[in-house]
Amino acid sequence: MDLEPGFMIDAPSPVGSLHHPATFEFSTIRETVPGAWAEVVVRGDPALETPFVAAAQRLAERGASAITADCGFSIRHQAAVAAAVDVPVAMSALMLVSMILRQLPAEAKLAVLTFDATHCGKELLDISDPSEQARVVIGGLERTQTWENEMKRPPEPTDAAILQQDVCACIEKLRQIHPEIRAILLECTMFPRIAQSVRRYTGLPVYDITTLCRMVMESVTPGGEPD
Repeated sequence: MDLEPGFMIDAPSPVGSLHHPATFEFSTIRETVPGAWAEVVVRGDPALETPFVAAAQRLAERGASAITADCGFSIRHQAAVAAAVDVPVAMSALMLVSMILRQLPAEAKLAVLTFDATHCGKELLDISDPSEQARVVIGGLERTQTWENEMKRPPEPTDAAILQQDVCACIEKLRQIHPEIRAILLECTMFPRIAQSVRRYTGLPVYDITTLCRMVMESVTPGGEPD
């Protein structure tokens, strides 16, 4: 199972999101982290660590075989959650940064598209090599319609067309400044539902949290022919 501690709303989940039953080939269960509103998780609040750990432990008790989160900024709690349960934990698509860089030529750059770049510093990317850090460019949706909708309490669902417009406009600005961009990583949990559109628009490889979820689940799911 793919299991998701995170902040959620009661609106129907769009196709492609972590919560839509058709997104994965495996079943999922969920736990909600109390108090984990978008603006709190994005800016980072140490007080959330305890409820994140508690949610993960509830998932493990319910039979989780792996745990993830539905916000890339949850990477701040990766170490604490991983230490608290005995199943694989992958809290954020940002964990893919180093792996993606190694798939690209040395001169190529990776664009990280985040919900809010003002709170997504390179310290969240978990890469210490200055040469690797220089190959990552970060763009965010702050002050767009998508950003405004998500910052409300409760969040207001954003139409896919508006989300795609906001994301692609940000990517275009980054590519004008950094023509060396050869891959894109989508940090935000809202972005996977437009990942295919982004691939068509850019012609580049696009990664997101669902990429990471499938990798982790493949590692723990029995299957295939015996050796």
